[in-house]
Amino acid sequence: MDLNGKICIITGAARGIGAEIAKRYIQSGAKVAIADLALDAAEETAATLTAMGPGQAIGVAMDVTDETAVETGVQKVVDHWGGVDVLVSNAGIQIVHEMQNYPYADWKKMLAIHLDGAFLTSKACLPHMYKAGSGAIIFMGSVHSKEASPLKSAYVTAKHGLLGLSRVLAKEGAAHGVRTNVICPGFVKTPLVEKQIPEQAKELGISEEEVVKTMMLGGTVDKEFTTVEDVAEIAHLFAAFPTNALTGQSMIVSHGWFME
Repeated sequence: MDLNGKICIITGAARGIGAEIAKRYIQSGAKVAIADLALDAAEETAATLTAMGPGQAIGVAMDVTDETAVETGVQKVVDHWGGVDVLVSNAGIQIVHEMQNYPYADWKKMLAIHLDGAFLTSKACLPHMYKAGSGAIIFMGSVHSKEASPLKSAYVTAKHGLLGLSRVLAKEGAAHGVRTNVICPGFVKTPLVEKQIPEQAKELGISEEEVVKTMMLGGTVDKEFTTVEDVAEIAHLFAAFPTNALTGQSMIVSHGWFME
């Protein structure tokens, strides 16, 4: 299975997991739009990946919480390449607080980026996929789509919500050849996770080493972080899978931290 010639949009793809998924898609021959809030970083990543080939990439400015910005960004991709075959809704942030101290503004920001972003980007891409009679939409969930952890009320709520959104899309999209999936990684050593380590240490009153050893990797079978390459391979599988056999399903990528 490959993505040769497929037109893909990946949000939050200037770095981290999104950039690695873009790299994997480029290796498979895809045309990839690096959609990111930071246009300069998106264009830089796109240039680097295009030089690697065999696929190609462009940078696109996109604030996934802004409906107009999303529609404009998607239309730019359609105008440039002619359509959209794959959407990876990957943009996300993390803010941790005990629920009793969780600022409402932070709650709304978290849900807007993770849930509104998934909704708005899907809504903008679906007409193009329906017109073509095919497409794949992939949401970046988390083990926290299945499980809960202290300090992450907004994140856990948003990631659980992606499962429901994916299942609805799987049923609505089937008649139009569109399938959906959710990837549920464990802790991946990205800047987002590295930022959490001192934050959780401060909130819980423990050392950063204890956060990593106990809070993050304590439940894994090998005390290893999930890698960006691990996640990218699953993203490639879901994007390239040729039938509806897996639609509506989620895949946990967590070194055994969570199993079902």
